[in-house]
Amino acid sequence: MPAPRYDWPLVGEFLNRDEELERLEQWWRDAEDRMPVNLYGRRRVGKSWLFRRFAHGKPSVLLVSERLAEGAQLSRFAQQLAPVLGGVSPDLPDVAALFRVLFRAARYHKTLAVIDEFPWLLGSTSTEAERTLSSIQAVMEEERDRSQLKLVLCGSAVTQMQALQSERNPLHGRLVALELRALPYSRASAFLHDGSAQDRFVRFTVSGGMPRYLAALAGGSLRERVCDQLLLPDAPLWNEGRTIVGQELREPAVHFSVLEQLASGEKQVGELAGALKTTSGPLSKYLSVLADLRLVRKDLPFGASPTDRGSHWVLQDPFLRFWFRFVFPYQADLEAGLQPQALYDREIRPELADHVAPVFEDLCREHVRRSFDGAATRVGRWWGNSLNQLRRRGERTTEEIDIVGTARKRVTLVGEAKWTNRPMGDKILHDLAHYKIPALEQSGFRLADAVSIVLCSRSGYSAALRARAGSDEHLHLVDVDQMLSTQGTTG
Repeated sequence: MPAPRYDWPLVGEFLNRDEELERLEQWWRDAEDRMPVNLYGRRRVGKSWLFRRFAHGKPSVLLVSERLAEGAQLSRFAQQLAPVLGGVSPDLPDVAALFRVLFRAARYHKTLAVIDEFPWLLGSTSTEAERTLSSIQAVMEEERDRSQLKLVLCGSAVTQMQALQSERNPLHGRLVALELRALPYSRASAFLHDGSAQDRFVRFTVSGGMPRYLAALAGGSLRERVCDQLLLPDAPLWNEGRTIVGQELREPAVHFSVLEQLASGEKQVGELAGALKTTSGPLSKYLSVLADLRLVRKDLPFGASPTDRGSHWVLQDPFLRFWFRFVFPYQADLEAGLQPQALYDREIRPELADHVAPVFEDLCREHVRRSFDGAATRVGRWWGNSLNQLRRRGERTTEEIDIVGTARKRVTLVGEAKWTNRPMGDKILHDLAHYKIPALEQSGFRLADAVSIVLCSRSGYSAALRARAGSDEHLHLVDVDQMLSTQGTTG
């Protein structure tokens, strides 16, 4: 008999996963596509809402794994499958039997089956997982082509779910991967209805674009939401960073230390090693693991080759940067009686602009790519040595330019992005002309005949700078509020 149609009561609250939903709908409509979907992504990214929205109105079986012994879990699944099998609970001696029942139940009726938190069915050791996956592979080979089952395997353990696609995995080549990632600002702002464009953007930088965190930070003042959701010992997101990292790593202590160091800003390997009192060799192993989890990344100056020196390591997830900078170091104090509001006022508020700045720079580079695509085909951030004569005199050591755009191997555009409380003044043009652009040339870049300058300032621009822009067609002052409002309603 056909599975009952799934009715999700929250279907009207589903937001901003239209692209991913359409991809699943196309897979559902294609009767010839029998490949199961491997749907994965970090916890809180919205996987459960996506597959429930997708299942709404379809004949579906939704099975959510829990941290139970295999026998207890399979007994629970057997009870849930009874309505699909005419009221009879199937015998499920192992995980392979579960898959066999699902494929055979859909032999005559098209059915969607979702197994959420799939890695919890694989056992606690690599040997158990290999054995279980091999048995699942055998069932798939035998049953898949005679069934109308549309199967989704879902999980938050990113490393394990990604491993299902690897060549050594028994399910290699038998799954279609669909990774769910954090929402970009253009799609995330739909969760944030109140406040100014700047306020919504700041909340986005705290949330990192994760739907669950966006919902937690919506409404009221940011101070209220951060205190209630992150800084109370029993708050919903109090232990979130620890849970995210601990879910992927069995011995996370050193990884925690690395993330805490990177939460205050990007660093070179040598800086990290000095702060952690270790050497670069062992540290590289931990950085590699965190990079595989997409928690950190290695940034190189714009135009540099992968082998060039001068790379910086960045904690790329804004929520984790916030959590490791403002929550994790103060948890003992908060448990001992420090008031969340006092922590926010004394530690978070003064440093919040510094937290927002890297995300703002990324957004400004995205804006340049979209709005100045005729001027530059590649856009990035550059840093390097100051002019040699200035270094020799000890006047300046390094330079950085937030936005560098090139076309036909020549620099056609440079820019700066500042999330500060003061209007940007014309000193920034002096620094670009006398220090930064010459250092860029010294590093090997060639300039176009005319180089545009794009400036992005949260607090606007001085009268002198606006006057300069009025008479210089190559100087562009971005209206940041308009940029935030526009990018917050597109995408």
